[in-house]
Amino acid sequence: MNKYQLLFIIDDEIEKDAKTALIDKFSDLITSLDGTIDSTEQWGKRTLTYPIDRKTKGYYVLINFTANANVPAEIDRQMRINDAIMRQMITLQ
Repeated sequence: MNKYQLLFIIDDEIEKDAKTALIDKFSDLITSLDGTIDSTEQWGKRTLTYPIDRKTKGYYVLINFTANANVPAEIDRQMRINDAIMRQMITLQ
């Protein structure tokens, strides 16, 4: 089992309930793949360094988790097909 950091940016234009649902969805995905959530930090709304799809603001979330080596690929795949996720990055700690 490895320790990972997942940082992702949610489109700030969606409602607060939808943001919470997305965070819960990916947390549940990690636990369903036999991983454990170590911590979740919601950094909140921040200005992007450069516009992404003509948007200048995003909602940042950081999740630290422990999981097997195949889990980050599945998380990345699921995030890429979700239109509300603007960017994501998974790093090994």
